[in-house]
Amino acid sequence: MSRYLDLANTLGSRIERGLYGAGVRLPSVRTLSLEYGVSLTTVQQAYRWLEMAGLVEARPRSGWYVPAARPAPELPKMGKPDLRPTDVSEWGQVQELLDLESESGTIQLGRGMPDVESPTLRPLQAALAREGRRAGIASLHYNDMQGVAALRQQLSRLAVEAGYHVAPDSLIVTTGCQEALSCAVRILCAPGDIVAIASPSYHGMMQILKESGVQVFEIPSDPLQGISLEALELALDRWPVKAIQVTPNASNPLGYTMPEHRRLGLIRLAQRFDVPIIEDDINGDLAYGWPRPHALKALDEDGRVLLCSSFSKTLAPGLRVGWMAPGRYFDKALRMKYTGSGPTAALPQIAVAEFLQKGHYPAHLRRMRRQYQRQRDIMTEWVRRYFPEGTRIGHPQGGFTLWIELPESFDTHALDPMLKENGIAIAHGNIFSATGKYRNCMRLSHASVFTPRTEWAVRRIGEAVGEILHSTC
Repeated sequence: MSRYLDLANTLGSRIERGLYGAGVRLPSVRTLSLEYGVSLTTVQQAYRWLEMAGLVEARPRSGWYVPAARPAPELPKMGKPDLRPTDVSEWGQVQELLDLESESGTIQLGRGMPDVESPTLRPLQAALAREGRRAGIASLHYNDMQGVAALRQQLSRLAVEAGYHVAPDSLIVTTGCQEALSCAVRILCAPGDIVAIASPSYHGMMQILKESGVQVFEIPSDPLQGISLEALELALDRWPVKAIQVTPNASNPLGYTMPEHRRLGLIRLAQRFDVPIIEDDINGDLAYGWPRPHALKALDEDGRVLLCSSFSKTLAPGLRVGWMAPGRYFDKALRMKYTGSGPTAALPQIAVAEFLQKGHYPAHLRRMRRQYQRQRDIMTEWVRRYFPEGTRIGHPQGGFTLWIELPESFDTHALDPMLKENGIAIAHGNIFSATGKYRNCMRLSHASVFTPRTEWAVRRIGEAVGEILHSTC
C-alpha cells in the first residue's frame, strides 16, 4: 500500500475511535512528516484522502480539523414480503452487465471484482509461475475429484477461523463459488420446487435458480439485521420450501453482517421446519470487524448447512477456486461435482495452497479490508455530496459494494443513455431480485484504488439522477 494510504488509514482509525474529537485540530503536516519519517507531500496526500472520506476538513491558514459530526445517511428501506413464490425473470440485463465488464476504458462501478493489482498478490503470481514450470505435463492430468489435498488441508485450517471444524476429506474444491452454489441447489431441489432467499440477493444465485427451474420466495432483508425471520417463518409455515439461501456475512448487495442472535434464530427455524440452508460465505474473510465473524456453519448441529465459498473476492476471480462444506449431503455433492464439471484445475489449487501455507493470506486480507473500508467511506461521502437529498445509502460491514436507494418513482435504467455516453457502468438494482424489484436502486463497487475519474463518475451519476428527478417534478 502507498505510504500516504498507510498514514491515512492510521489517522482515519484514530478519528473513528474518537481519539481525535469533533472540532479538534489535527497534527500539522510538518509534525506528521517528522513523526512518521515521510515527506510533506505524503502527509498532504493522506490528508486529502481523508478529506474525500469526510473525516477531516481544511481550514485556510489554520490546518486540518476533525469536522463536526453529521447525521448518518438514512439506510435503505426493507422491502415488503412477497405473497407467493415466483419464477426468476430473464437474465438479459445480467448479460449486459457482464458484457460491460469486458470493455476497456469503461469506468467500472458495477462489477463485483476485487482489486487484483495489490502488491500482496505478487507471491501468488510467483507461485502460479513456479508451479507451472515445476508440474510440467502432470498439471494437464485429471486430479482428485475432491480437489488437491494440500489445498483442502489449508481450507480446513481457515474453517477454524470461521468458527467451524471440518476435516479436509469433508470438503470439495469447486470451480468458483458459483459451481458450489449450483451443486447445492441441484442436490436439494427439483424443477418446480421452492427456495426461500434473502432479498435483494446476488444476481448469480438468481440465475442458478432460474436455470434449475426453481421458484423463488423472496424474503425481505433489513440493511443491518439481514433476512427477516418473521417473514421467513410465515413462508415456511405456508409453503413447501425445500431450501433457504442466505449470505450472513457482508452480504451482496446490502452488505449487512447478521447479528449472532438472528443467526441462531435462523438455525432454529430451519431445524423446526426441517429445511436445509445454503450459505454463501464468499465475503466472510472481507468483513471489516475483528475477529472475523463466524460462518453460519458454526451453529450447524446436524449438517443441514451447505457452506459455499471461494477465493474469487478475496484473491482473484480468474483463479476459479472455490469450495463447499456440504455436511450430510457430501456424497450427493461429490456426485454432482462429477456430473457437472469433473475435477477443478489443479495448478491454481496448488498455487493457492502454497500462498496460504506460507502465510501470505492474512497480510493480504488486512490490506484489502483497510482499503475497502476506507473506500466505502469515501464513496459514501461522494454519494452524500453529489446525489439528491433523500438518497438512502447502505452501510456495508465488509466486501466492496455499496447499495444506493433512490425515490421509489425513479428507474435507474433512465440513466442508461448518460452511462453509455460517458463510459460508466453500474449494476442496476432489479438484477438482484427474482421479480425485477429495486429498479430505483443501484449497486456501486469501491474495490479498485480510486482515481479522479472515479469521483467524476460518481458525481456525474448523481447529477444525472438530480436532472431526471427535476424534469419529472
